Amino acid sequence: MQTQVRVRGARRWIMFGAIGFGALFLVVGLILAGVSVSFLANAERARGTVVALEWRNDHNGVSRKNRENDEPVAYPVVEFTSADGTQRSFRSSTGSNPPSYEEGERVEVLYRADSPEDARIKGFASLWLLPLIFGGIGLGIAGVGTVVALATRGRS
Repeated sequence: MQTQVRVRGARRWIMFGAIGFGALFLVVGLILAGVSVSFLANAERARGTVVALEWRNDHNGVSRKNRENDEPVAYPVVEFTSADGTQRSFRSSTGSNPPSYEEGERVEVLYRADSPEDARIKGFASLWLLPLIFGGIGLGIAGVGTVVALATRGRS
């Protein structure tokens, strides 16, 4: 009897832990989506050109033997002219392999008028990838935890 109570208590902690962990990820995803929406609402637009692809091996602290794909990632370097007529350049924070853009390709650039160095390529990955990853993981984990909690509630 004592063991059964402990197991039930442990399951409850795991379920509520999953719901809490998922909710945290969901909130982070919503915050990141809000940042993107705010950026879009206040962003100036300009035409830019991909002038180079900066290839980098981004290991982010992961040892070489633990990485499945050890290929470099291409980050587009974009030049554009801001509304004040100043020629500007930035490296996108979103890279990929194979590259999403080619040298010489024309792209739409979004930037803040008060800080033009904060610029992004207008594209799905640079605006919505992180909010979708965090929100999706959060929704999935919290959803599974909630379904399990509801299913086991009827049995106890």
